[in-house]
Amino acid sequence: MRRAVILLSGGLDSAVCLAKASKEGRSTCCITFNYGQKHETEIESAQKLARVFNAERHMVFNIDLNRIGGSSLLDDSPVPVNRDMDRGEIPSTYVPARNTIFLSIALGWAEVLGAHEIWTGVNEVDTSGYPDTRPEFIQAFEKMALLATKMTSAGDGMRIVAPLKGMDKGGIVGLGKQLGLDFSLTWSCYNPQPGGRVCGICDSCRLRARGFDKAGVSDPLASTFEKKETCRQ
Repeated sequence: MRRAVILLSGGLDSAVCLAKASKEGRSTCCITFNYGQKHETEIESAQKLARVFNAERHMVFNIDLNRIGGSSLLDDSPVPVNRDMDRGEIPSTYVPARNTIFLSIALGWAEVLGAHEIWTGVNEVDTSGYPDTRPEFIQAFEKMALLATKMTSAGDGMRIVAPLKGMDKGGIVGLGKQLGLDFSLTWSCYNPQPGGRVCGICDSCRLRARGFDKAGVSDPLASTFEKKETCRQ
């Protein structure tokens, strides 16, 4: 089996990415980052997903991005809610260079494991507009990886696989259903509420709700929405 490193946050997109890699016969080595995020609940989801999909290995990698800061996912500033997501502004939840850092660490692990693929669930459609989710970024990182590693200098290839890059959330939910993903294992909320509830009004919650609505699929987490009706905006 071809070995692949999977960036697994525990969110909807990364879970579908893992399900697809498994379906396509990859031996998956999952890496989850505990980087000081407010929504660290997602790490528990990642651990469950890795077990369900029989990952060969699952590493929770601790890295303190609070020392850099610059994001409402890391500091004491509030996570934006009920934001106008159509204005094209990059929200305060953007974490500086997060995907660059995560992919770089995953690249090092892939080289040690002899894995020639790194899978990531990043996508540009129906997102909060983060610059490091664009296809151009993924292409540039793959080019860098081909130049930077012993593995590739020896003639072996390295691919950064982003199977969801052109899909909207409705398409991602539909693909997850087709792959048999248990959506109750995933976590999308940036602003967790007491009792394990999702807030329902942060960007991530609203994008998730939009996707399930568009796909015509029932979200098993919908019953925990604190303000379910605002997710439809």
